Amino acid sequence: MQQEDSIASAEMQQSRQGAAVRVQKQPTPAEIIGWLPKNATPEQQDSAIQAHIKPSKIRWSNRPDTLHLPGQPVGKSWRDVTLPRYYKESFFSKSPLFHPEQPGGRLGVAGDPVPYSVASDNVITGILLSCFIICMVGYTKSKRFIQRQAKNFFYVQHGETTVISETSSELRFQFFLMLQTCLQLSLLFFFYTRATISDTFIVEQYKVIGWFTGGILAYFLLKIAAYSIVDLTFFDAKKNEQWLKSFFFIVSTEGLLIFPVVMLMAYFGLELHHAMIYSSFIIILLKILSFYKTYLIFFRYKGSFLQNILYFCALEVIPLLALWGVLATINSYLKINF
Repeated sequence: MQQEDSIASAEMQQSRQGAAVRVQKQPTPAEIIGWLPKNATPEQQDSAIQAHIKPSKIRWSNRPDTLHLPGQPVGKSWRDVTLPRYYKESFFSKSPLFHPEQPGGRLGVAGDPVPYSVASDNVITGILLSCFIICMVGYTKSKRFIQRQAKNFFYVQHGETTVISETSSELRFQFFLMLQTCLQLSLLFFFYTRATISDTFIVEQYKVIGWFTGGILAYFLLKIAAYSIVDLTFFDAKKNEQWLKSFFFIVSTEGLLIFPVVMLMAYFGLELHHAMIYSSFIIILLKILSFYKTYLIFFRYKGSFLQNILYFCALEVIPLLALWGVLATINSYLKINF
């Protein structure tokens, strides 16, 4: 009897040890790190974790899917790599409500977009501010040059009058003023286009202004070339140089006089018809001064008033009308036609 009891107790002890082995679970990384001393390095911690934790093999369930509709064939597994993409996508697969890691966006009806304005355009604002600063700095350094040009514009030269030539810095400043005039006229035409023709374009707004500025700059350069060809053909080089200086002065003055109205329209909401009246008055006044100056330089001694009219119409009026047509054509290509 005692022998049988010892055998039974031994078998029971072995079964308990086997159960303990089966119940023993894999330690967690926190438990493994707790076994190590506090001064253990990260490499030692990583080695201890790799020694005690072994990745187990994934065993997928082979049980049939019971979530399909009754009477319908069993669906295909999403783990099948041969399936087309539309088998793996569902109605909610790309929904931000189904994926909390994606931004959900704004719920509700979208409002009307804020209309474009030059006041909110950082590029145009920076250009206008730069023009203002450069004009102020240039005026302080070229004040005598501007006063001399204004005096020579209304002064009638007699005989061999000594002419003071401009320095390179003065010529650069005058060319900058001509570029500023191109920018101011392009902004003025841009305001007119947005108010009367169209306010939507196929490119960005500042690119439209750039196209207008390029067209006006080409207009002035072609006029300079036409004046040089005509004046050197029918007159002498001295008169041609005298007229080109007056022409640059008129163009520079035009930009300086239009600059305030452009700023008022862009940042203070000046009405379009008031700006157009002021700009038309400035342009007409400067054209009259151009007509007067060409008469003094080329036709005063000849008494050919009719020839002066023909000269003015051929080199001032017709190019101005052509410029309007070119700008209208550029606008028709850039605007969105509904």
